[in-house]
Amino acid sequence: MEQKIKDALAQIRPYLQRDGGDIEFVELTEDNVVKVRLQGHCAGCPGAQMTIKGVVERLLKESYPEIKGVESVQ
Repeated sequence: MEQKIKDALAQIRPYLQRDGGDIEFVELTEDNVVKVRLQGHCAGCPGAQMTIKGVVERLLKESYPEIKGVESVQ
């Protein structure tokens, strides 16, 4: 499952890199919450939470319904 998540994040990565940011997979918890770390311009960006919930979480939950959510960690 972790590799599938990493592959999905790799599809999102070019869009974030275009704006000077990036995303890193941190872990998949036992209760199926994906933890990621935003990097570059995305770290601390006012729209970061919207990116996590509106883009990353939506894509991952559509592809893998067992995922309960996505959280950003520092």
